[in-house]
Amino acid sequence: MTPTLIWILVALVAIGLYLSWTAGRLDRLHARIDATRAGLDAQLLRRASVAQELATAGVLDPAASIVLYEAAHAARQAEEEQREVAESELSQALRAVFAEPAQVEAVREAPGGEAAAHELTEAVRRVPMARRFHNDAVGAARRLRQHRKVRWFRLAGHAPFPMAFEMDDEPPAALVDRAA
Repeated sequence: MTPTLIWILVALVAIGLYLSWTAGRLDRLHARIDATRAGLDAQLLRRASVAQELATAGVLDPAASIVLYEAAHAARQAEEEQREVAESELSQALRAVFAEPAQVEAVREAPGGEAAAHELTEAVRRVPMARRFHNDAVGAARRLRQHRKVRWFRLAGHAPFPMAFEMDDEPPAALVDRAA
């Protein structure tokens, strides 16, 4: 074998190892996206469940209960294509119902209300964090998938292009102020 052929083989092996490492990294990013999406789904479900429980507990006025229950029910039953809109509507309903600190105090004064208000506060605080973790993982995968080497060598395989979860997740001010 000639030295030129040896160098060509070494270069091909090095390129193959690099592409294999990049494909593995992309696979790990896709696994991270799946894990963060599962965490986000769990937090969204928890928030909707707590809101539904609070709406049916009888501690809110009837109009607020109906608004909150319908928004929470819609968020839990939404199809994947409508999920972001339904979750945003639940955030808006939570802000409308708990716009005033007096409403939060009324919930806290009811029997079992302190625990329910605490659970709702925790749920609405965790949703933005879970969404941020998911969107950060999506952003990292998107940046890697935009590189030419990933496109040219089809290192992403048949994995769907990752999509960020965009929703209105601003918590009610009265709940956040009370927790702080």
